[in-house]
Amino acid sequence: MEEQKIKQDTIHIGQNIKSIRKLKKIKQVEIVRQIQLMGVDITRESLVKIERGIQHIYASQLKALKIVLDTSYEELLK
Repeated sequence: MEEQKIKQDTIHIGQNIKSIRKLKKIKQVEIVRQIQLMGVDITRESLVKIERGIQHIYASQLKALKIVLDTSYEELLK
């Protein structure tokens, strides 16, 4: 079964991820490393595209980002 993608048409997940990441002063490569250690497939290039809003995010990636960034779904999806 294919994993569900979350579209960024009306919500700005990527912008929220980038804002939270910069606020916490965490580099993209560090985020990617931690997510990969959790067994979730993501590359730095994918994270860049997600933050720019040009690539949809998978539910597993969103969950991992929530954990790594120590934030809530509400903050990511606002």
